[in-house]
Amino acid sequence: MLALALAMAACGGKKNAGDAATVVVLAQADLATAARESIGEAVVVTGTLAPYKVAEVRAQVPGVLTGLRVDRGSRVSAGQLMAALQAEGVRSQAVGAKAAVAAAQAGVALALRQLESSKKLHAAGAVSDFDLQAAQAGYESSLAQLAAARAGEAAAGEAARRANVSAPFDGDVSERKANEGEAVNPGAVLFTVVDARQLELEGEIPAEDAVKVRAGMRVEFTLDAYPGRTFRGNVARVEPTADASTRQVGVYVRLPNTDRAIVGGLYATGRILTGASREGVVVPIASLRGAGQDTYVWAVRGGKAVKQQVKVGERDEARGAVEILSGVTVGETVVAAPGDLADGATVRMAAAGGVSPTERTAPTAKAGSPAPAGR
Repeated sequence: MLALALAMAACGGKKNAGDAATVVVLAQADLATAARESIGEAVVVTGTLAPYKVAEVRAQVPGVLTGLRVDRGSRVSAGQLMAALQAEGVRSQAVGAKAAVAAAQAGVALALRQLESSKKLHAAGAVSDFDLQAAQAGYESSLAQLAAARAGEAAAGEAARRANVSAPFDGDVSERKANEGEAVNPGAVLFTVVDARQLELEGEIPAEDAVKVRAGMRVEFTLDAYPGRTFRGNVARVEPTADASTRQVGVYVRLPNTDRAIVGGLYATGRILTGASREGVVVPIASLRGAGQDTYVWAVRGGKAVKQQVKVGERDEARGAVEILSGVTVGETVVAAPGDLADGATVRMAAAGGVSPTERTAPTAKAGSPAPAGR
């Protein structure tokens, strides 16, 4: 809160207004520094930044988890072996299927020889047409049996390969939900793998703001964990309908994170820049006084409050910022607290340990006059 006091020394029971001096005591939060930033119309969306690609890696065959090679925080590549399932039944089926293929191949070879022999005998008149057709049918049947055996081998081999648990894509292991030696069933979650190179914020905005937002718009992010830094991304998609009960529309915004400097799960505030933005001198809207041609701010220059007329540009109501076209330069300090001041008042900062909300100065009192209050 802005606190100021005007004290006038008393002399003979009368106030001497000419000797008065105004001192303004301000907290750090009452001041703001004009900065060069982007400014433009924006819609605010808040939420948690989560990795865009998330996959739960599940057991696909029954077995005992063995050969655990990764843990929480491990970085993995697509196709990398993370663990294996000891599934002897599945592996024995693969061996049996392979043997069945070998047997079927031998049957095809035998049927082919019989067919060739029947053709020669038929040409010599030693075999009837019926016997030749039977030999032809036997050969075709053996080919079908071989095809079926190969299909069985492929299915058994695929099941055996599923006993090896591999990473679905490049990323990091965020969870491990099974232990070495633990028996698992098909569908049990073993790991969660995330790709944090792109983060997504799922939020909601009012329906009246949603009409201004479209995919591809630029978004500026601020994160509580990274004070003073601004990150940039884009709107990925906007839901086509509003929630019937809240009249809110879902919006999804992406933040590139190729260096993985930002961890997932952080709370973020995003400003969707719906209007043309530009770089300008920006101060808080709360620092403005007056209106129209009489708009001004209280600038702090040389320890004094100076009433400075300003020309105002773009306003960002969602952010609480306004562009100053003239009157204030980058780096200048302005008073952002409510209330008005006296031009030329001395500005002092409140001490860290706390200061009385008023501070008074006055000329030296005459002998016998009361001491100034608040000293």
